[in-house]
Amino acid sequence: MKASKIKTIFRCQNCGYSSAKWLGRCPDCGGWNTLTEEQQQSQSPSKFSRNLTGFSSEVMPLGNVSTADFKRVKTGIFEFDRMLGGGIVPGSIILLGGTPGIGKSTLMLQVSEALSKDRKVLYVSGEESPSQIKSRADRLSLKASGVLLASETNLENILEAVKNHKPEVVIVDSIQTIYRSDLSGAPGSVGQVRECAAEFLRIAKSRGVTVFLLGHVTKEGDLAGPRVLEHIVDTVLYFETERQQVYRILRAFKNRFGPTSEIGIFEMGGEGLKEVKNPSQIFLGERSSTVAGNVVVPAIEGTRPLLLEVQALVSRTNFGFPKRMVQGYDTNKVTIIIAVLEKRVGLHLETQDVFVNIAGGVKIKEPGAELGIACAIASGNANFICPPKTVILGEVGLAGEVRSISQVAERLSESEKLGFEKAIVPKSNLKSLNYKGKIEILGVETVQQAIEQIK
Repeated sequence: MKASKIKTIFRCQNCGYSSAKWLGRCPDCGGWNTLTEEQQQSQSPSKFSRNLTGFSSEVMPLGNVSTADFKRVKTGIFEFDRMLGGGIVPGSIILLGGTPGIGKSTLMLQVSEALSKDRKVLYVSGEESPSQIKSRADRLSLKASGVLLASETNLENILEAVKNHKPEVVIVDSIQTIYRSDLSGAPGSVGQVRECAAEFLRIAKSRGVTVFLLGHVTKEGDLAGPRVLEHIVDTVLYFETERQQVYRILRAFKNRFGPTSEIGIFEMGGEGLKEVKNPSQIFLGERSSTVAGNVVVPAIEGTRPLLLEVQALVSRTNFGFPKRMVQGYDTNKVTIIIAVLEKRVGLHLETQDVFVNIAGGVKIKEPGAELGIACAIASGNANFICPPKTVILGEVGLAGEVRSISQVAERLSESEKLGFEKAIVPKSNLKSLNYKGKIEILGVETVQQAIEQIK
């Protein structure tokens, strides 16, 4: 066997770009001072296989492939199971990310307790001792007596524990603390994260073990080494709210076995994260219907309709350049909506500061919320109150037209459940609308018509 040859490279800790020499700025992601020195071996030791999946199969027609082993396992936490597409898939590898203190470890401890009732679960922590984990479980009133605990950061020892105890679920908290002893990079470096994640992928696919990897985030709020990890794992879940907020929103950014852009909403309390089964009612619970600039929009997040409050505040600017500040929606989209209101509706917003907020800390990319945002800005500018029992949905075009959107019937059904009586929708959606509820539906073709309906 030839001796492995070691060479020195410089690798970006944000995106994984490698260079033979040090660079002040990464050519790939543009980050400054992100390249660090690493030693790379041209040939890895034989005990670490380079085959990611660890198995091979014969060539066969797709129709002959059996799905008998493809059975999802439910955790009992409805919001978590729904995000994954109905439960966890054996042999999958799931990445859970979020800011420190957001509730990643708490959620995984609750999941491990639920799964340990009829499955063997191994919880590996590189940040806490077994006594600290037990103390947290007692604080959360969890009876996770069947969960196997290990405080370990060495990858070889973790793989040995998986081989000896044969767990069905492995939880690693966190992937940035695990290291391979034959690599020179520090734990958390791109090289270490990539190689350790690849070994966990091999374990998951070859043994049918479900692996949960917990990941930290960078200062910019991105998963550490996102391009490295996101391509390896099957599912990426991310807490997108701040830890100061009571309600924690967990979003699925990638899911090979279920829908993407799905969200789960949890409430942080003294006994951990509790699922919120009716988030629309929670987000609208503190809505002020007697203030101008407030509009309710039925948005679609993944497969569920979600009623959200859009708040708009329009005030005279004290500077020569008016402010445009947005929370929870794309700032560029709101800027376009303001331009449409100025050009097509005739509103004078060039000397007005415009502030738009999606209440509750939710971040959406729903085009169907554009008409609601336009109406909220118009309401805040003219200081009139929108009808409190009316929901508004539709996409806004540059010509001021209201364009059709998808899943209108589901949005209207959810609105009816919460007591809304009227809905302003795109007129083009009325032709194929399959809704038999009691909400009064008003079809509009332009933004001007929608504003006239709510005055």
